[in-house]
Amino acid sequence: MTRALVFPGQGAQYVGMGMDLAQASPRARALLEQADAVLGLPLARTIAEGPEAELTRTDISQPAILVVSLMAMAALEERLGRRPEFTAVAGLSLGEYTSLVAAGVLSFADAVGLVRLRGQAMQEAADLVPSGMVALIGADEPTAQKLCDLCADGEVLQVANLNATGQVVISGAKAACERAVARAKEVGLRKAVALNVAGAFHSALMAPAAQRLRAALAGTTMRDPSVPVYTNVHAGPVTSAAEVPDLLVAQLTKPVRWADAVVNMQRAGIGEFWELGPGKTLSGMISRTITGATLKNLDKAADLAAFA
Repeated sequence: MTRALVFPGQGAQYVGMGMDLAQASPRARALLEQADAVLGLPLARTIAEGPEAELTRTDISQPAILVVSLMAMAALEERLGRRPEFTAVAGLSLGEYTSLVAAGVLSFADAVGLVRLRGQAMQEAADLVPSGMVALIGADEPTAQKLCDLCADGEVLQVANLNATGQVVISGAKAACERAVARAKEVGLRKAVALNVAGAFHSALMAPAAQRLRAALAGTTMRDPSVPVYTNVHAGPVTSAAEVPDLLVAQLTKPVRWADAVVNMQRAGIGEFWELGPGKTLSGMISRTITGATLKNLDKAADLAAFA
């Protein structure tokens, strides 16, 4: 059985995440300290103590989740006495950066800096236009697109996240999102729920952020991945560093095809998924999308025993 390491995205954060890993693993603790030095911020204190509103900020939560996810991997390596065996990696949105570190494409320091900038750029783009995101319960992509076409009325409204079977999120201008919530039943959906997010992520409204990110990526050193990285944009494997910058830029304005990536990984022979980082969101998505896979989570130090 082959194995993929998968890493969570924004929204997985919680105050205190990773702190027991820092206590249990010197390698994990060193990453937390390095992140503070790279950013020039008390990221470790914010993770440990909050307040929650500060940790939830887009420019803080993104580097925080990346760091804690890689702390989980470092603690696992220390527990096993070696690097765990895996044949692919993937991450949800922000988590794709974590997967690129795990596959050796990005250095830890470069990734921390990039996701900090990414979060800042996304927040600034969100501030330009009132916008939001809507979760569609029981939707598939054609139905979600039909609702977008019905409710856009000349504004941005597009499919943003294909997370799992029956779990789709759309993204766009605030008024268009409100129309989608009100008219979801017209396309046969049970329910549509507005999400508490800062803006219309993974939509055309993130174009200013994509431009800033492209400039930052142009000066970033990347290496070919040690294993295939299943990307959000086309849900297929990436094996060359040359492909990565354009995909990371496109990821900001195009749908996250997580469910398709999971299906493609299983078709490629992957039967085991290890979710490293805060929460169990990805495992839930995977279990709703495919059957027959073995799932493990490493969120807290107590979880390490299951991997020994």
